[in-house]
Amino acid sequence: MNKQAVFMAVCGVALGGALTLAHAQNAPFGNAEDTEYAGKLWQIMLDQKLVGADSIKVRPFEGNEPHGTIQEVLATTATIDGHTGRLLVKRNHGGKEGLSVEEVYDDPISNLAAITVMFKRESGYDTEDQDWFWAKYLPSGALDKNPKGMQLAGRVAKGADEGCIACHTAAGGEDLETLTSK
Repeated sequence: MNKQAVFMAVCGVALGGALTLAHAQNAPFGNAEDTEYAGKLWQIMLDQKLVGADSIKVRPFEGNEPHGTIQEVLATTATIDGHTGRLLVKRNHGGKEGLSVEEVYDDPISNLAAITVMFKRESGYDTEDQDWFWAKYLPSGALDKNPKGMQLAGRVAKGADEGCIACHTAAGGEDLETLTSK
């Protein structure tokens, strides 16, 4: 079974419903520092035309939950607070029965459901999970929230059985990226 198939099998639960922790108030994500950092990241993505109405057009592909039936992925680098790291942006499309790759290519904004992001932070940020900063934005640029009302930015669902980190860890690969061979 390939890495993407494992990823999709493990992540069959939608992200929104998957992110619960026994003690949400102590969760390693969604705090003021994380949301401020996510705001800086969103602005950089706007500046680089990775998100927004004037975003770079890329070829979409068929995907699965939790990231949407049609997806677009961009990989680049970004600099935040003097640190340059790898930036992965996944534009997640869905919500319409029978949505096609061609429809998303022709009109990528109308069917956009969310933007999920991985940004490689400075060494020591979260060594156990390869120092990734995770975020899920709504098309407006606002952070999405889990069912407990926590904003999805930072070490999202760290220590949980389901969610960003658990799903990407289960997919295998030392880098936690699911679309690479690393």
